[in-house]
This record gives sequence, C-alpha cells and structure tokens, in this order.
Amino acid sequence: MTEELGTIWMRPERPAGTVPGPQRTYSRSQITAAAIEIADSDGLEATSMRRIAARIKAGVMSLYHYVGNRDDLLELMVDAVAGEMTTAVTPDMDWRERITLFAREKRALWLRHPWLATRLAGHPVWGPNSLRHQEFLFSSLDGFGLPMEQLVSFTGLVNGYVESFVRTEVGWAEESRRTKVDMQEWIRQSGPHARAIVTSGEYPMFARMLLETDSPHMKPDERFQYGLDLVLDSMQASLTNR
Repeated sequence: MTEELGTIWMRPERPAGTVPGPQRTYSRSQITAAAIEIADSDGLEATSMRRIAARIKAGVMSLYHYVGNRDDLLELMVDAVAGEMTTAVTPDMDWRERITLFAREKRALWLRHPWLATRLAGHPVWGPNSLRHQEFLFSSLDGFGLPMEQLVSFTGLVNGYVESFVRTEVGWAEESRRTKVDMQEWIRQSGPHARAIVTSGEYPMFARMLLETDSPHMKPDERFQYGLDLVLDSMQASLTNR
C-alpha cells in the first residue's frame, strides 16, 4: 500500500481499461455504498475494510486500489449521503426560508444516517455534494454584502446548531435503546432529584430552568424549530444593525 499525496478529491478514479495490468472489478461508488449500508445498520465503527470486502465479495487488500485509507473512505461516505439533500428552493423564498429548508433537510439526513452524528468533527469535506451545500448557504446570505469572515461565521452557526441538536437526538435514541428509558421516562424518574435541587436553593438559575422551561416537553420537530428560530433571529439582528 503506498501513501498518496493530496485529498481523495484530487485523485479521480481511473476508468477501467486506462491502466496496464489486471483490470479493476469494483468502483469507489460501490465500495462507498457498501460502507454506508454497514454504517447505517451497525454504526461507523463497524465499517472496517474487512467488513466492506466481505459485503462486496472482494479481497481486503484490493480495496486499497480504490480507496487509499479509511479516512478517504469516510470522506466519500459523508459526501455520498450529502447528495440526498435537494434544497429545492422557489424564487420567492427569502434567506430565512432558504436556511430553514437547509437546516431541516440536514437534520433529516443525519437522522437517516445516525453515524454522521458519531463521526468526530475534523477537517471539512470538500466533495462535490458537500461543496454544493456550502455554496447554498453562502448564496442565501450573499445579498447583504457581508465580509466573507462573517459569512463563514453565520454558516458555521447554522451547521453547528443542526449538528449539536442531532447529536443530542442520536445520543438519547442510543441511550433509550440501551436502557429502555426514553427522555420522558428519564424526566419522570429524575423528578425527586430535580425537586431536591430546586428546594436546596444552591443553584437558583438551574432551578429556574427546571421550573420555567417547556422545551423538554416539546415534540422534537417543535424543539428543533424553536432553537433554529433563535439562531436566525440572532443573525437577523446582526444583519439589521449593519
């Protein structure tokens, strides 16, 4: 196995018949699809080259002719599922509606593929589908004449909110699967502890949170939209004050 320089996106797959020697039987897209199927059913940690090779009936070492290493494979997986987002806008949609559409679609994507929420954030993926998403967000705010630093901060704010929200959703779902206790049951079981915290008087702001917030009792879609509206309101305030 040789280490190749540059990202996977700078190493296009060579069509069959264009290189000497034994012809390649598989493709990056086939390997990526198999990896996604495994990750969807068994989690990201299960997507070993051995599992993928067994799924497509290939030799393990032969996969490295198509994908240099597991990091390359993860990039291909992330960008492949990103292609499921359509962000189909209409001409009359304003920037808030466009970003709301993007956020809802991204959340839905991550919930369909929960392994996205378990992948440790690192360098950005610059595959064609991922770049299309970034272009969509940038262009949604392009008419305000913002400096690029602010555009990047705004898009990071939106992506960060969606990803944080879904990571919590996925975490609750996994805990519920493991313990058979969902969020509402956990809240019920934690009632005595919550009351003790409130009556102790030691944590007045946290006590207010326990007594005054409704978000834990909201439906997930409603809770997501409530937080997203706050993010968009903060962005709108910044845009208005320019």
